[in-house]
Amino acid sequence: MALEHALLVSLTEHSGSGYELARRFDKSIGFFQSATHQQIYRVLKRMDEAGWIDAEIVTQDSRPDKRVYRVSAAGRAELQRWIAEPTEPNHLRNELAVKIRAAQQGDMPALAAEVARHRDGHATRLEIYRMIEKRDFPAPNQLSGTALHQYLVLRGGIRVEEGFANWCQEVLDALSQ
Repeated sequence: MALEHALLVSLTEHSGSGYELARRFDKSIGFFQSATHQQIYRVLKRMDEAGWIDAEIVTQDSRPDKRVYRVSAAGRAELQRWIAEPTEPNHLRNELAVKIRAAQQGDMPALAAEVARHRDGHATRLEIYRMIEKRDFPAPNQLSGTALHQYLVLRGGIRVEEGFANWCQEVLDALSQ
């Protein structure tokens, strides 16, 4: 996925300055598409040049003016084109999986520690996702539109993190036998 498309999605949900977008990105789409704040600003510039977004200059007291971005008609057309474009299913491409496959050739306690570290990382992210679910979507059966779509992506993240945490625990159980 191109960062441009992730930013278009975010901007369709709520317009904002580059700074606001970068902060929001860290708390939402950033869970699924990583980007530094510098990358976001560079891509916003390209998107502006391509006509995918419009920028409004907002004057601020005792601070520099800020540019507030909104998706343009051309940006909406690009997002529609991209949404309709087929994507390949994700495959388990994971360095940890390859390390486990080669476990016999390595240091088993070190590998077990690494698997436990991954399990704990997935469990932590799972807690964050569940907290977001509880806070932002207390009545999921009443959702529609954008809120429903955000919830469905969050549920996908929950399922992935559950799966990886459980798989890591399965590996640890098998390695300890």
